[in-house]
Amino acid sequence: MASNYAYNPAYNHSNASAVNQSNPYGSGDPYYNESTGFINPQKQKQGTSKWIKIGIPVAVVVIAAAVVGAVLGIRSSKNSSSTSSASSKGDQAAGSAQGDLAIFATATASQFMLPIYPSTTNTAVFHSPTFSASDGSKSWPTDTFSPASPAPTSVRPDRPRLIAPSYMWDALPDMIQSDPYLKAWNDTIFGNATAYYNLPVVQYFLDGDSGILDNAREIKMRIKAFSYVYRLTKDTKWADRAFKELQNAAGNGTTPFGPDGADKWNPTHFLDTAEFSAAYGIAYDWLYDVLTDEQKSQIRTSLIAYGLERGLVAFNNSDSRYTGWWATNIYGNWNCVCNGGLTLGALAILGDDTTGVAEQILAQTVDNVKGNCAWAVSDDGTWAETANYWYFGTTGFAEMAAALKSATGSDYNLLDTNSNFYKTGLFHMAITGPGSLFAWGDHGPNKFSTTANGMFLFGDHYNHPEYQLFQRDQHDAAEPWSMFWYNPTVSGAFWDGLAIDQFFTNHTDQWAALRSSWTDENALYVAMKAGTNQGHQTHNDLDVGDFVLDAMGTRWAGELGSGDYRSLNYFSNDTQTSDRWLYYRKRTEGQNTILVNKQNQLVTATPSILQTLSSGTKQGSSTVLDIAKDDSALFTADLTSAYDSTAVTSWKRGVRTLNGRKQVLLQDDITASGDIMWRMHTNATVAVDGTSATLKIDDKVMQLTILNPPSGVSITTGPAVRFQDDPPLPPQQTDQENPGVTVVMINLPAGTYSLQVLFNPQWDGMSSSDFVTPKAVAIDDWSLSSHN
Repeated sequence: MASNYAYNPAYNHSNASAVNQSNPYGSGDPYYNESTGFINPQKQKQGTSKWIKIGIPVAVVVIAAAVVGAVLGIRSSKNSSSTSSASSKGDQAAGSAQGDLAIFATATASQFMLPIYPSTTNTAVFHSPTFSASDGSKSWPTDTFSPASPAPTSVRPDRPRLIAPSYMWDALPDMIQSDPYLKAWNDTIFGNATAYYNLPVVQYFLDGDSGILDNAREIKMRIKAFSYVYRLTKDTKWADRAFKELQNAAGNGTTPFGPDGADKWNPTHFLDTAEFSAAYGIAYDWLYDVLTDEQKSQIRTSLIAYGLERGLVAFNNSDSRYTGWWATNIYGNWNCVCNGGLTLGALAILGDDTTGVAEQILAQTVDNVKGNCAWAVSDDGTWAETANYWYFGTTGFAEMAAALKSATGSDYNLLDTNSNFYKTGLFHMAITGPGSLFAWGDHGPNKFSTTANGMFLFGDHYNHPEYQLFQRDQHDAAEPWSMFWYNPTVSGAFWDGLAIDQFFTNHTDQWAALRSSWTDENALYVAMKAGTNQGHQTHNDLDVGDFVLDAMGTRWAGELGSGDYRSLNYFSNDTQTSDRWLYYRKRTEGQNTILVNKQNQLVTATPSILQTLSSGTKQGSSTVLDIAKDDSALFTADLTSAYDSTAVTSWKRGVRTLNGRKQVLLQDDITASGDIMWRMHTNATVAVDGTSATLKIDDKVMQLTILNPPSGVSITTGPAVRFQDDPPLPPQQTDQENPGVTVVMINLPAGTYSLQVLFNPQWDGMSSSDFVTPKAVAIDDWSLSSHN
């Protein structure tokens, strides 16, 4: 059976400087510029959509470097836009341990890297999620290392000790042969390692305030692949290639790598230091049996001098240039990644380190993560920062917990300190629509070694097999951590018994995701947020009321994502007067919401949910879900506090599905003393006809109509740029362009309105008579049947 997962040895993302000599990771590289934000649209190929994907070449799956999310749109639904390894959609291995089907997904959509499932019913395989070896699948052996009184500084006697002890490596070859997912991932890891092998060592590049984080994560990605392949083949060429990468990053290669001295790994941006520490720790541990004493000494020396000692300086705040600000009251990715990287590095050299630094680090990191990173997940499962920063935080957290468990016999309650942490798996599933993530706020730098594969660890630990079943079909599943965190006894379909509507009600988050299917790439998906404009580690936008909309394999209303992280004062603070809010992508006008007097929303906004209602539909075992005509869901919120009371005395926004989830109604009941502007960002071409508009992407069409329009109102369009009378940008700064993005606007003078916007996707097989025109109902009076 051919794998669904592929690699691209021809694409040299390490040498993108051929595109832009000054910036191998920034705006010169159209596929790896997330540190600088939105990309210019590339020349379109026939049959592809105009939507823009950040982070990965179209039609190519580069598993280890792929980036999820932070996009406006979704692939074309045409067959040409998917990548399938099977000779046909029905070409799936039979008689495996998983049942009649081997790998559930028949293909991976090429532009947004989401799995495509067959339209079928197979109750023998698509059953309720479970962990069970009764179908003949192999399970991991039991670890015989089980100390009675584990301690972070007391490690197992054998190597490796990080993530995958020797007993797992011994069992892995047989596991690979018996499990189609492990086999596919293993093939991909070998392919990626081969591609990396022939590349030059990673070039040093200081990306402004973003530091050398791309360097660190790319090196970590390579080290994991090289070390993995060495352990399975015992071919020393892989260890040699890994050591060459380490030598280079320590400044001992043939080209310069950063400044001389203790600041080589850029501790002023400590994420860089932490990821380098993790990479060196992984190499030291996984290659321990093949490294010479001299090589081990060199690795330890670099790790201690440039990594762990810098960590102690940060924890002790003994250097004003890089204080450990991330170690105190930081409930987000910085705390997770910094502590995780230091922990992996320290555990790796414990026992060989004669300086005592490793022990001192471990005396700090475990409790620090339990008091900070663990609480980045709110009581509803939402990640405190953004949907994309969930990846960075959970990767660091999962790596640390797994390494402590494997090396010392305990995770010291890391995974259970926050009793609601287990819910974050469902958060990730719900925020993933058929058109990619509901990616509000910043999407972060390039991911490289960062994935969603913590879902495997969480699924196993919390006994949520649906997390593993969801993640195993994702494009970023094929990397070394998955090989050991995946439980091959898992079976079933993640969607079987899963509610298609999900509501998240923590006061900081407040959002909902409503859909028509978990498995149809053409499904309807609408998500809306209320939530606060503070409390997100300065990664949010001023976006109360923001929404996204997918239908027919296309994203119609989407997010712009990050601004340029190198912009002056971009991360200065999240107060009302912060320079961050001067940049279009962070301003309220850059969101899909209501703007009043062309002013930013208040950072002190305290919106509240009014109703979360659903028919309660759960998808069954089939990938085909038939929706009843009266099946519906809705989410309403009071957003009045987003604006000063002198400007807005009442604002309620509601979104609901209609007509068997074939239509969407977005309504704003608002009273304002200033001009009101409804805004939505789209990559569609837009043709306006008074109070209606026709949106087109490729051969797909969406009709947008104002119901019961006030006299004189009409729809207009414009570019996604700052208003001419906006406050000026910080000195010598320019705003990012948003090419190919159109803003659909509805303007109203001061007054009281019920603005009802109906979205009618032009589904195949539906005629105009099949659509409904709902009656006008005040948001306060909405119910599941109110618009019937």
